[in-house]
Amino acid sequence: MKQKIKYFLMTLLASSTLLFASSTPIIDSISIYHDLSQYNFKIHNYEKALYFANKSFQFGQTSKNIEAQIKQSFDLGKMYFNLKRFHEAQYYFEHSIQLNNLSPSDFNKFKALYFAAFCALEKKEWNKATALFSKADSIKLTNSSENSRRNHLLLRKAKTYFNKNQLQTASNNFESLLLKLDPNVEKNILEEVYLYSGIIALKNKNFSVAQRFLEKALPLNQTTKNLKNKETLLLNLSKCYKGLRNFDRAYSYLEEYHLLKMHLAQKINAQQNIENFKKFKLDEEYKTTIKKNKEKQKEEETSRYSKLINILAIALITILSLLSLSLYKNNIIRNESNNLLKEKNQELIIAKNNAEKASKARAEFLSTVSHELRTPLNAINGITHLLLEEKPKKSQLNYLASLQFSGNYLATFINEILEINKIESNKIELESISFNLKELLENIQSSLHKFAVTNNNSFELHFDSEIPEYLIGDPTKLSQVFLNLINNALKFTHDGKVTIVAKLIYINEEDTKIKFRIIDTGIGIPKDKLKLVFENFSQGSVEINRKYGGTGLGLTIVKKLVKVLGGKIKLESEEGKGSTFSFTLPFKLAESLEEIPEKVANYDENQFKSKKILLVEDNKINQMITQKMLENKGIICLIIDNGEGAVQLMNDTEHEYDLVLMDVHLPGINGTIATQQIRNFDTKTPIIALTAISLDENREMLLSYGMNDVITKPFIPEEFYTTISKYI
Repeated sequence: MKQKIKYFLMTLLASSTLLFASSTPIIDSISIYHDLSQYNFKIHNYEKALYFANKSFQFGQTSKNIEAQIKQSFDLGKMYFNLKRFHEAQYYFEHSIQLNNLSPSDFNKFKALYFAAFCALEKKEWNKATALFSKADSIKLTNSSENSRRNHLLLRKAKTYFNKNQLQTASNNFESLLLKLDPNVEKNILEEVYLYSGIIALKNKNFSVAQRFLEKALPLNQTTKNLKNKETLLLNLSKCYKGLRNFDRAYSYLEEYHLLKMHLAQKINAQQNIENFKKFKLDEEYKTTIKKNKEKQKEEETSRYSKLINILAIALITILSLLSLSLYKNNIIRNESNNLLKEKNQELIIAKNNAEKASKARAEFLSTVSHELRTPLNAINGITHLLLEEKPKKSQLNYLASLQFSGNYLATFINEILEINKIESNKIELESISFNLKELLENIQSSLHKFAVTNNNSFELHFDSEIPEYLIGDPTKLSQVFLNLINNALKFTHDGKVTIVAKLIYINEEDTKIKFRIIDTGIGIPKDKLKLVFENFSQGSVEINRKYGGTGLGLTIVKKLVKVLGGKIKLESEEGKGSTFSFTLPFKLAESLEEIPEKVANYDENQFKSKKILLVEDNKINQMITQKMLENKGIICLIIDNGEGAVQLMNDTEHEYDLVLMDVHLPGINGTIATQQIRNFDTKTPIIALTAISLDENREMLLSYGMNDVITKPFIPEEFYTTISKYI
C-alpha cells in the first residue's frame, strides 16, 4: 500500500510539472525546476533534488541563458558540496567560473572561486586551494552588501582551515579578517573571529592571548544571542583560566557551561518538534499546491486526491504526536541522568581542586625555600669573592676556595630544585628556534673534553650524516639534557669509554625524528636500582653519593625535560659493565640558522670610573657586598632601602644616576611597581633587576615592567660586571 501511495504521488508531481512546463515559456521552466530542486533538498530527497537541478541547468543551456546557467551550475555545486561529493562539486563550481567569464559578475565569480577552493581543502589539495583563494581575493567588490557576504565567506575559509587543523593558516586568516570588519555592523562575524582566535591560542597553550580574545567575544555574544557560540565560549574560557591557574573562575565558567548545555539540549528537543511540524506543514502546503493545479485540469479527481492527502496528514500528525510523547519521556530520563552526572562531576571537580591545591602548596613551599636560601647564599658568595680580591694569606686560600666551592654547589642545588618545580608546575617555556645539532653536540664534547681526560676516558661522538644540518627546537633545554647525562657518564667512568650517538629514525618534508644514545663503560647500575635513579635525590646508594657527590636531581630533570621535548628516556645498565641512556625526539626542519645577537663576553674597567649607580636594596648584608663590589671598580654607589624613596630620588632633577640596580622584593611597593612608576617620567636611565628569582617570576615578566635586564642572586661577579657594562 505504501509503495502504491509513493508511486502515485511521484506520478502526480511529474505530470503536474510537465503540464506546467508545456503551457509556459522555457524561462519559467528554469525557475520551476529550481524551486522543485530546492524543496526536495530541504526534505532530504537528494536524488530528486539533483534531478530537478540538472533539468533546470539543461533548460538554461537550451535557452542560452548564461546568467541562469551560472546560477544553476553554482547551485548544483552547492548541493554536491553539502552531500560531501567534492569531486562533482568542484566540477560545477569551476564550470560556473568559466561561464562567468562570458557574463562577468564579480561577486558570482568570487563565490564560485571560494567554493572551488573549499572543495580543494576537503580533498587536501592545499596548493590549489591557496591559488583559488588568492585569485578570488584579487577581485574588488564595491557594493557594501556584497562586501558583507564576502566577509561571511572569509570567515568560512578561516574556519575550514581551523577544522582541517591548519592552525597557523587559520590564525593568519582570522587576523586578516579582523582588519576588514566593521565592529558596529558585523558583530556576529567579529564574535566568531575572537572565539576561534582564542581557541587557537588555547591549543598553542598561550593562555593570556586566549583569555584576551575569549573575553572580547563574550560581550559580543550577549548582542548576537548565539547560544551555540556561548556554549563553546564558556568551555574554552574554563580551559583558559585552568591554564592560568585561576581555578575559581575556571570552575565558574565550567558550571555555567554545563547549565547552558542542559538548556540547549532541552531547546534542541523542542526545536526538533517544531522543525518536524514545519516540515509537515511544508509537505501539506506543497501537496495542496499540486492539488489546486490538478483541479484546473480535472475537477473529478480532486476529491480522491484530497482524501488521500488528509489520510496522510492524519497519519503524520499521529506519528508526530507519538514521537513528541516519546521525546518527552526520553527528556525526563535524560534530565535525571544529567542531574546524577552533574553530582558526580561536582565531586570529581572538588577532588581535583583539592589535589591541585596540595600540589600548588608543595610547589610554593619549595619555591619559597629555594628563594629565601638565595639571599644568604648571595652574601656567602659575595663575601668570598671580596676576600679573594683582597689578597688573602696563602694559608687562607684553601679555606676560601672550599667556601667558594660550597657556595657554588648550593647554588646549583637550589637551581635544580627550582627547575623541577617549574617543570611540574607547567611554567617551563620551550623555545622554537633553528640550530645546528651537530655543532651543538661538538661544542658539548669540546667543553667536557678536559673532564674526560681527568678520568682517563676516551670520549667519542658518532653523528649520522643523514641528519639534516638545521633543525627547529629548543637547543638550551636539549643542551641541559646532554650535559647532565654526559657529565654523569664521565663522572662514573674511569679508564673507559663514553660515546654519544645521534641516529636518524624518520624524515619527511617538514618533520624528523632522531634517536640519541649516551653509552658509557662505567660502574653501571644494579637491576633493583634502575627504576629509582630518576627519582628526586636518588643516586642508587649512599656509598655512591659519598664517593662521587652530586645532588641526585640531574636525572630527574633529564626525565622531565625529555618528556616536555616530546620523548621518553630509557635506561639499560649492568653493574660493572656500564650504562646506556636513550631517547627519541621530534624536530621540525629549518632552512638556515636564525641570527642570535652575541652576548657581551667581557668589559673594560675604565668605563666604570666615577659612574653613579643607585642601589635599591633592603638587606643590609647585600647592601654592603654590592656596594663594595661596585666601589672596587671605581663606581660611586648610593643606597636606598625602599621603592618609594627610589621613585622620589629618581624624580628629583638634582640627582642624576647612570644606572639603577633594583631589588624586586622590597618593603612597601616592590621593585616592579617602583620601576613602572619611574618609567612614567624617566625612560632613559637603565634599570637592572636584582632578584633571587622564584617559581612565579621569569625574565620576560620582569622586563615587561620596564626593566632593561635581570641579574639573578647569587650572582657570579664576572657576569655581574659584564651585565652592568652593557648599560653604564
